[in-house]
Amino acid sequence: MASPTLITPTSKPTPLSPIKPKFTTTSTTTITAAACQPRRREFLSLATIILSPACLFPVTPALAASDEEYVKETEEVITKVRSTINMDKNDPNVADAVAELRETSNSWVAKYRREKSLLGRISFRDIYSAINAVSGHYISFGPTAPIPAKRKARILEEMDTAEKALLRGR
Repeated sequence: MASPTLITPTSKPTPLSPIKPKFTTTSTTTITAAACQPRRREFLSLATIILSPACLFPVTPALAASDEEYVKETEEVITKVRSTINMDKNDPNVADAVAELRETSNSWVAKYRREKSLLGRISFRDIYSAINAVSGHYISFGPTAPIPAKRKARILEEMDTAEKALLRGR
């Protein structure tokens, strides 16, 4: 026979006592759904009026620069990368040159990364890859750490191919 503390199919469950709220509010609001409708309609019509010009005339993103400006700024980045990675590790200006290169490369990437017309260019791809390698090295190892020979050779090769592609208009 089953013990009386176990629940069996024949036992009757006892009803739970109702939970009483701890806090009671004395003031009640008497706003009905009918009273809210006019305000909601006013809000929606106002929102439609404000937002409709944005839907009718979509905002196009501003173009970063002309082709000549891209070529000029990319050539500046190439010369800064080359001069920075070819500096002697004992040179006292290495940290300043790395900081300047970082600032220049960050602004170049921020300006041209979202340009759909530039994403397919060989010059953009190679410069972006080289900047990524250089900045990643200096972030990981510090501004005075020399770049290993293999990485340096790959970066300089990417700079050369990017420069040739710029001359060809690619």
